[in-house]
Amino acid sequence: MLGKIHSFQSMGTVDGPGVRFVVFMQGCPLRCAYCHNPDTWEYETKSTIFATAEEVFAKVKRCKAYFGKDGGVTVSGGEVLLQAEFVTELFKFCKKENISTCIDTSGCILNEKVKKLLDLTDTVLLDIKMTNTEDYKKYVGTTLEQVMSFLAVLEDKKINTWIRQVIVPQFNDTQENLFNLYNLVKGYKCIKKVELLPFRKLCSDKYKELNIEFPFEKYNECSPKRIEEMKEIFEKISS
Repeated sequence: MLGKIHSFQSMGTVDGPGVRFVVFMQGCPLRCAYCHNPDTWEYETKSTIFATAEEVFAKVKRCKAYFGKDGGVTVSGGEVLLQAEFVTELFKFCKKENISTCIDTSGCILNEKVKKLLDLTDTVLLDIKMTNTEDYKKYVGTTLEQVMSFLAVLEDKKINTWIRQVIVPQFNDTQENLFNLYNLVKGYKCIKKVELLPFRKLCSDKYKELNIEFPFEKYNECSPKRIEEMKEIFEKISS
């Protein structure tokens, strides 16, 4: 089985616990309005890397000495769940070598293949992109209910989960949005962390190169100060 891969990052530090080898898969069924990797949308492009799980694992294993007790491999995208069978094979190799496994996902696909993958996954970075179904349909291309169904499976399987949401100034940097996010995630024992990530526009050139409109071009980037303010508000809501 060949995986369709966009790229690799050997020493990632923001893609799960510790230092991680990150595999970015090619292909995504969603069209998020603030997506920073539109070049991963198509399932196959001229620059797509085709590799077996064993070939990818060989790259992972070369970095094992740097992982320490917390690090490991993270598979991101695109959307990792599109190629669940391939990632399952990769994670089988990782488990034999006691390398921790993590996926970064939108939670937009849930089937038996995905559930088998989750059985080999130690940590899930779950993007809750919006806090209501209207916005999900308009700006993402799926439903909030689908994502919450995925979260329910993570809870049932007791998989360590980090919730992530991108904060966009003048769009969702509001107390109301944080209240909504808190109400969505409260009570889940599997959730170990909620991360608020700043909206960035480094991707603008990619959209221009691909001749694709960047829907959120009109919004400003989110400053570190604003993220800290939002984190403080969320902590108060959560306490």
